[in-house]
Amino acid sequence: MSLLFYMGAFLIVIGALCDFFGALGLLRFPNFYVRLHAATVGIIGGAAVPLFGVALLALGADFLPHRYAIAGASFVTGIVVLIVSPAGSHALAYAAHKAGLVEWEPEVDHLEGVEGDG
Repeated sequence: MSLLFYMGAFLIVIGALCDFFGALGLLRFPNFYVRLHAATVGIIGGAAVPLFGVALLALGADFLPHRYAIAGASFVTGIVVLIVSPAGSHALAYAAHKAGLVEWEPEVDHLEGVEGDG
């Protein structure tokens, strides 16, 4: 086994831990916005990091056919998840705030004076 194999396995374990803590946050955090943060941590840490781990694992496994295709697809998918997930979470939080669907009492509201599209 090569060093890439062990690094990939380590990233997959980190992803499992991020999924666990993201799920725990979804169950335990008090309001929508903090739960959305926990979900984002679960997605980025629990999906993107293991995909990078799979890419390293595939590169380190000499016996695996099409290992470069698997590594490339995993890496590109991880990059896409890394870019799209925070943007989606931001859009959800912004829309919930603008629609006033979530009741909360902020100490500081940076979006209070922002004019929206609708």
